[in-house]
Amino acid sequence: MSALHLPEQVGVMILPDCVLFPHGGLPLRIFEPRYREMLQETIDGHCFFAVCNRLNDSEDPEQSAAGVGTIGIVRASHEQEDGTSNLLLHGVIRVKFLRWIEGKSYPYAEIEPIPAIFEPPHQAAAATTTLRGCVEDAIPELPEEVRKSVMELLHRTDDPVILADIVSQQFIHDIEMRQNLLEMESPAARIAWLCQALEK
Repeated sequence: MSALHLPEQVGVMILPDCVLFPHGGLPLRIFEPRYREMLQETIDGHCFFAVCNRLNDSEDPEQSAAGVGTIGIVRASHEQEDGTSNLLLHGVIRVKFLRWIEGKSYPYAEIEPIPAIFEPPHQAAAATTTLRGCVEDAIPELPEEVRKSVMELLHRTDDPVILADIVSQQFIHDIEMRQNLLEMESPAARIAWLCQALEK
């Protein structure tokens, strides 16, 4: 167990064109029987499951699942009359998939959380200010009210690690780029990459 009291093993949704960042939200409609079973067991237990990007059409998660995904906690799950469910998954932390475990109808894996610490700490405030400025410079054509809402969102945290994930979730849409950002170990490198991307 990690300091966040995360489970060591979780169900995993392996989805095409899907990369969730920590602190981001992912609305999901659960309709496949195997994932409906996973959701029920998740809700009956710790309320966590992970999502990761599907790399190919293989049914073997060893082959099809990206090596890094995000574990999230289920928010606002509503079961419909037909047995499907709509829910919001709130991203918590990056995880590595260490081992895929057989015996369940859905993908199930042993995970290792990937902590993120900004280094060097004395540059954290400057990095936060720089990233906010890059976002502000990238959205001049948006309506004023939208720009105001975006900047209010970015001022809710002074943690550069969290801020980088929020910006990644909201502004980077290319799946390959999102996966690369998710796997990038250094938060400082993520911020530098984001600033370059936002300038284009």
